[in-house]
Amino acid sequence: MESEHRHLLVYCTVPDEESALRISETLVEEALAACVNIVPGLRSVYRWKGRIEHDGELLLLIKTSTDRYPALQERIVALHPYELPEIVAVPLERGLPGYLQWIDQNTHTG
Repeated sequence: MESEHRHLLVYCTVPDEESALRISETLVEEALAACVNIVPGLRSVYRWKGRIEHDGELLLLIKTSTDRYPALQERIVALHPYELPEIVAVPLERGLPGYLQWIDQNTHTG
């Protein structure tokens, strides 16, 4: 079923489980996200300040609505230990209608 791009999957990497849990719980508690999956075991290779870095990280898969994205992004930046956190949002074009409604219900602020 079409979601008309009302829903987003947001990717965010974090350095450790403590950061992952703090950010995930806050986003869900504040209705900025309906659900956050914490995926361990990432190995990231990237250029930072002129050097090639290699770090172990965890990936947050954050399900939210497009109208909550600005506040979600702001909250992640405030909670995240990185100077420049990875926050990338991808529109969801399709999904199980009931699941998409559940995202709406759990990110509603009215």
